[in-house]
Amino acid sequence: MSDIAIKAEHLTKIYKIYAQDIDRLKETFHPFHKRYSRDFYALDDVSFEIHRGENVGLVGKNGAGKSTLLKVITGVLTPSSGTLQVNGRIASLLELGAGFNPDMTGVENIYMNGLLIGHSREVMDAKVDDIIAFADIGDFINQPVKTYSSGMFARLAFAVNAFVEPDILIVDEALSVGDAFFQSKCMDKMRSMIQGGVTVLFVSHDTFAVKNLCERAFLMQSGKILMDAPARDVVERYRYMLLESRGELTEEQSQRQNNLVDNLRDGKQFFAEEKISAESLARGKETFLKNATYQRTGDKRAVLENVQLLNLDGELVDEVIFGQKVVLRMIVRFMQDVACLGMGYHIRNATGIDLIYTDSRFHDIKAIFDAKAGEVYVIDWTFKVELRQELYDIACVISTPLEETLNYSEMCDFVPCALQFNVVSPNPYLSLPGGYVHWHNDLNVRRVDLK
Repeated sequence: MSDIAIKAEHLTKIYKIYAQDIDRLKETFHPFHKRYSRDFYALDDVSFEIHRGENVGLVGKNGAGKSTLLKVITGVLTPSSGTLQVNGRIASLLELGAGFNPDMTGVENIYMNGLLIGHSREVMDAKVDDIIAFADIGDFINQPVKTYSSGMFARLAFAVNAFVEPDILIVDEALSVGDAFFQSKCMDKMRSMIQGGVTVLFVSHDTFAVKNLCERAFLMQSGKILMDAPARDVVERYRYMLLESRGELTEEQSQRQNNLVDNLRDGKQFFAEEKISAESLARGKETFLKNATYQRTGDKRAVLENVQLLNLDGELVDEVIFGQKVVLRMIVRFMQDVACLGMGYHIRNATGIDLIYTDSRFHDIKAIFDAKAGEVYVIDWTFKVELRQELYDIACVISTPLEETLNYSEMCDFVPCALQFNVVSPNPYLSLPGGYVHWHNDLNVRRVDLK
């Protein structure tokens, strides 16, 4: 049996775009075959191989070609040119309600979908109870699906496709309408399917979910695969592209930013002048600059000149003992006058999952105000490291806020891998096999006599 689950060679899907509807008739009946249309390449010479058991994410902006590619793989669309080889039974969630008969009940649709994928009635009889239990939509399972909410559609569609034992599972944003608990349940189910050897192709704008579920990912743009690499690297490149595409502020955004800065300035903190040797701030700079070349972005009105991890004696460290207090030091130089600058950092595991995030909004010092070109600020974050034994990355960011969320900020400098450190523990009980982060508790255990 071939190890290839999906193989595409030079897949192209072209749509004709007309300026107005009448142009279709003109082009069809023109005696000299004059064209009134232009070609739109939804897929443009796409080639790849996906092996059995791989879990692959697809990321990209709306219109990049992700959904078109999945529809070609599932046979919903026929490519204009190129070849596609699919080995195995496919279950897909492309659009809510796709494959459902709206006048049939949920139970009836379960059986119908099972028959369409190739299962007999007897096989579906053995699966139907598990499907109904996973979907968990109560008595609506016996109602016509046209009465379902979008969340009920998602629950039933995923349950059907997960329990019909496909060789290939394809999910395209269909889970985004479900509640948080159901999404978590679906992610756990997909992980168990991957462990069982199912090939998963997962499309989502939730980059955390892509990194968490997928080992490999494709970045798509304008119908092409720009990048085929480990999911962590693809997600970072995608974030970089999104930051690059923001462009200049609109007048409305500028006014909103000015209003926010004025509100924040009401609680302005006083920053004392302090003399620190240039030599101490330059320690580890060579390593930082080498790490910082990886997908660094920002408008550079202010830049991170160096990032250091220090113990409480002020010494550089790259290995931290579980429970040890350390200082994350950011050295920021202003290249232009900046009215307001916020700062933050992420701690990520080896696969790029954000385990910890914090920024200056969560502290009394919400921002640096009215900084002048040429000024240098030192920002120290002191925290206790209570992470399991592993290698970690720290990503650092400085930005000017537009609203009370980082989704509406202008990035001055973002360094996805400012430094790395190892956590070690002399205590085997602190290896934390069940999680990454230790959560401190006040533990109280009592034996009670019931009255």
